[in-house]
Amino acid sequence: MKRVALVFGAVLAGVFAFAAPAAAHVTVTPEEAEQGGYGRIAFRVPNESDTTSTTKLEVVLPEGAPVASVSTMPLAGWTVKVERRTVSPPIDVHGSQVTEVVSKITWTAAAGGGVKPGEFLEFPVSMGPLPDTDQMVFKVLQTYSDGEISRWIEEPTGSAEEPENPAPVLKLTPASASPSPASVAYSSTIDSSDDGLALVLGVIGLVAGLGGLVLGGLAFLRTRKAT
Repeated sequence: MKRVALVFGAVLAGVFAFAAPAAAHVTVTPEEAEQGGYGRIAFRVPNESDTTSTTKLEVVLPEGAPVASVSTMPLAGWTVKVERRTVSPPIDVHGSQVTEVVSKITWTAAAGGGVKPGEFLEFPVSMGPLPDTDQMVFKVLQTYSDGEISRWIEEPTGSAEEPENPAPVLKLTPASASPSPASVAYSSTIDSSDDGLALVLGVIGLVAGLGGLVLGGLAFLRTRKAT
């Protein structure tokens, strides 16, 4: 009986270990937008610390994929700064020659504020025209209230294995003949609904798996008693 209990406990531990989520990192949503248009995207920032808050977010735009315009949305308790750099030769934006593009966006939390442990926050922006390239890799620095910095700066390598500190990637596709506004729009409502559905399905699957283990254990015990 003791041996059965030990085996059953080990199986349960394996189930929960398998179900434990990997460490979260900064991502961009939606993951895809159209070249040449203005995309509304958001940087989703989870707080991985158990004791400190995220108090600053720095997003560096890729030099090889220049963007002329960025608009930010006000966030309560946060200030934002958009930095620009000079490009030569100029880039063409709807027939106009533009010599300055956005280089960096920085959000800073007010004193005592920030993203608390166990929480996440989305930092929305509208940017464009999106460049004629396959993707934009944003290098992100996430600063905590104790001064520690998480550097999400590793570019994708093309292999199946994800880097340890991956940079957020926005994939860009050629513009369609009749672009849909939804193709480049960001919707927090849809995202939250999808997240809720995934959570419910995950819980149902876990409960079903545990139920199967319990029934299997009981059947094993009955078999032992019968013999």
